[in-house]
Amino acid sequence: MSRTPPAPRTAKGRDSRERIVEAAAALMSLRGVEATSVDAVLEEAGAGKSQLYHYFGDKQGLVRAVVAHRDETVVHRQGELLAAVRSWADLHEWFDGVLAGQVASRCRVGCPVGSLAGELSERDDESRRQLAAAFTRWEQDIAAALDRLRAAGLLSAAADTAALAAMTLATIQGALLLTRTTRDPQRLRTVLEEVFGYLRSYDTSG
Repeated sequence: MSRTPPAPRTAKGRDSRERIVEAAAALMSLRGVEATSVDAVLEEAGAGKSQLYHYFGDKQGLVRAVVAHRDETVVHRQGELLAAVRSWADLHEWFDGVLAGQVASRCRVGCPVGSLAGELSERDDESRRQLAAAFTRWEQDIAAALDRLRAAGLLSAAADTAALAAMTLATIQGALLLTRTTRDPQRLRTVLEEVFGYLRSYDTSG
């Protein structure tokens, strides 16, 4: 089992560790975890193997650090955006942001968290638990946005926001995978509009 080294005590150490994690995350998003070698990460980060062993222990430790990094940079960021949802227009803007991210990456990234889950869920149980917790928080953030719409009288009181959030996230994840595979953002656009339309069908504001 991979041992988790203690966090760096100095700013220089923290910067070095973060640089390695960011390089690994970028390469793993494009190539996958298995196809991303330690040497490629270190070359990209301008770091040495001694730093990798010191900060992460081994590649498995680095992968788990990448999962935590994606949780922070993707899921936490989505939570911040969803926290601003107070109207249907706000929710539509969030969907637009999901699409814009894929267009900006030329549909090469998909969902970094979903991609990691696809590779790691059967290989490393600790990473699987990290990813499961990240998806749970994402679902809860979507549900909280829908709860605010309901509190504002924009969503039916009978709507099961937890179930709607699970459906929304699962559908988006599938659409992101399809979009990355086909390199066609129109597929994602169509799915997002359908999901938004379905959620809007619960609008009781008249």
